[in-house]
Amino acid sequence: MATEVKVEADPADAGFDGARLRRIDRHFARYVEDGLLPGFLAVVSRHGRIVHVASHGARDVEAGAPVETDTIWRIFSMTKPITSVAAMTFVEEGMIDLTDPISRWLPEFAEPRVYAKGSALAPVTEPATEPIRLWHLLSHTAGLTYGFHHTHPVDAIYRAGGYEWGTPPGLDLAECTKAWARFPLVFQPGAEWNYSVASDVLGRLVEVLAGKPLDEVFAERIFGPLGMTDTGFWTSDTDRLAALYLPAPRTKQLVRNDTFGAAGMSRPACLSGGGGLVSTAADYHRFTQMLLRRGELDGVRVLSPRTVDLMTANHLPGHVDLEAYGRPLFAEMPFDGYGFGLGFSVLIDSVKAKTLATPGEYAWGGAASTAFWVDPDEDLTVAFYTQLLPSSTHPIRQQLRQLVYQAMLD
Repeated sequence: MATEVKVEADPADAGFDGARLRRIDRHFARYVEDGLLPGFLAVVSRHGRIVHVASHGARDVEAGAPVETDTIWRIFSMTKPITSVAAMTFVEEGMIDLTDPISRWLPEFAEPRVYAKGSALAPVTEPATEPIRLWHLLSHTAGLTYGFHHTHPVDAIYRAGGYEWGTPPGLDLAECTKAWARFPLVFQPGAEWNYSVASDVLGRLVEVLAGKPLDEVFAERIFGPLGMTDTGFWTSDTDRLAALYLPAPRTKQLVRNDTFGAAGMSRPACLSGGGGLVSTAADYHRFTQMLLRRGELDGVRVLSPRTVDLMTANHLPGHVDLEAYGRPLFAEMPFDGYGFGLGFSVLIDSVKAKTLATPGEYAWGGAASTAFWVDPDEDLTVAFYTQLLPSSTHPIRQQLRQLVYQAMLD
């Protein structure tokens, strides 16, 4: 399989104005020239063919190494849709049902407690009235959280346990999952939405179902069949792995961070189904094409069309949008008009979202400002890669949507 992305069709043949697409290049090149991004790579595809590839800047500023089409990126939370797809393959095989309590396979969740009141040091909890079910993990409605949110006393409990931007050194996914099961839930399972370690717990559930580590499950069920040869929890080809940067507090100028940047350079103790993968634009393009084609690519079927349709419908309680639950602290995009499915955000109202995108578009992004979306109605996929943490630093996703859709003429 190709390890690099390249233009495969004239933009005009796919309904684009090529000159307008080049606005993507100029717009994000200014970010690079102003010292706000190290470099970037963007890929636009329609009707199954890549029509535009934009890149500029460095994958490693200090080394003077440019962004190339085969650069390897830490995709962080763009791991979550992959974990969700893996879990749904087991649903399709009848090994688990979306409504099954996860405690059948993860007994540590047999008697979850829910935060009722009090501080992080002295929380008062009550029994869960509903078991955590598989669909709760997939839709982030399980009541789990992240330590980096800093919005709830339970977030502080996660941080005190060593779970803020990562996991305690040396603990594997099974041990981390047992720790999360001991923490109180933020709300009753299925009652609300909260971005969380749910995808990591889902990864552990997949390990138990498969009887093997998560990296092997991904390789057998997704990466191997789709030819994603450069995607994994680490890479030995570290020369191609982009360096990671943070913004300076006041100026937002780039500051290299080799602590977070160590991710992806060796096998981690905890195989994070929520944020642990590295990948290339070519590999993730194949993943998004499989989704766009409703589960199939190049004669290989990973999921059924009906399964993809179900995953990309809004599963939020009451069918509300994400704004009803407040925005995650790190989120760069407004959540008005967006619901959430089984592993993806789902656009349900483009007017409320103030976007040119089409209802039914599904998407997600990563903490280092990577992002992708799939628009089935327009037969479109778009992905953006850089390495700037956190993703809320610049409004990249909103601007990229505007720049892509303004270039579409049909």
